[in-house]
Amino acid sequence: MMQNPQILAALQERLDGLNGSPSGYMESLPKVVKRRVNALKNLQVKCAHIEAKFYEEVHELERKYAALYQPLFDKRSDIVRAAYEPTDEECEWKADEEEELTEEMKEKAKLEEEKKDEEKEDPKGIPEFWLTVFKNVDLLSDMLQEHDEPILTHLQDIKVKFSDPGQPMSFTLEFYFEPNEFFTNTVLIKTYKMRSEPDESDPFSFDGPEIMSCTGCTIDWTKGKNVTLKTIKKKQKHKGRGTVRTVTKTVPNDSFFNFFSPPEVPENGELDEDSEAILAADFEIGHFIRERIVPRAILYFTGEAIEDDDDEVSEEGEEEADEENDPDYDPKVSTQPGS
Repeated sequence: MMQNPQILAALQERLDGLNGSPSGYMESLPKVVKRRVNALKNLQVKCAHIEAKFYEEVHELERKYAALYQPLFDKRSDIVRAAYEPTDEECEWKADEEEELTEEMKEKAKLEEEKKDEEKEDPKGIPEFWLTVFKNVDLLSDMLQEHDEPILTHLQDIKVKFSDPGQPMSFTLEFYFEPNEFFTNTVLIKTYKMRSEPDESDPFSFDGPEIMSCTGCTIDWTKGKNVTLKTIKKKQKHKGRGTVRTVTKTVPNDSFFNFFSPPEVPENGELDEDSEAILAADFEIGHFIRERIVPRAILYFTGEAIEDDDDEVSEEGEEEADEENDPDYDPKVSTQPGS
């Protein structure tokens, strides 16, 4: 369902430009035909409600398969945090043909690895696994500040939990940390509440489940370690006496950990532009972590998933370029959406 957000955004932008404007034909129709058109619109509303049920069942299916994936993700976590040492058989990886090395290159690589192992202490698990994943993904690395990195070295696992059967549709991201000097929480939680039903006032706008709101959690920071705040000093001049004094203020600071303190959505659903922009980015990030990062973490750690994403973007770009360079290409005809 949720694919690469950048590709989706580019595709949506392109599709938005294809909507066009009414031709005026509807206004010219006889009253009896307009009645039948209204009947078709009522059928379309029923289609939207069926589609909403489809997505609810997809959510149920996601929950079912999440339970099958979880033992594998738990073992991944055990290896990362050195709770389990994989066997030689589990560590054997058959390289692709193009990755195969000559015996000489293999021996050289082996010697270099042995030399590095001698120079360093024996590391436990896979150090900085999740920090490396975050730094390798533009969407996440843009959120990272230098002061966040020492904290994220203590991140041991990220889990996705789906809402229970019969409960409103939602998913929760759980970030598990080992004991550290920065905060006392062992897990930081972010929950996204979704809705899969057409809006009664605008049923034709339904396009699948949408995130309605999200809630974070309170981080119990150790004194002096809260990276989401910073202290600044400002000079103030007294209007009457003309004396100058220095005032110390605590103000918000850029940090990945602001992710756990999203803007609250008021009951009327109305937000200012800044809050809307923050939430839109937040929803995109939450979906990306759920749909891509957690299931494919090792491939983002090695960079292989990033190469795949880049290939998808470049292929899409090439297709668009080919269409535009084709002398017979007519964007008004060729790119009309199917429905």
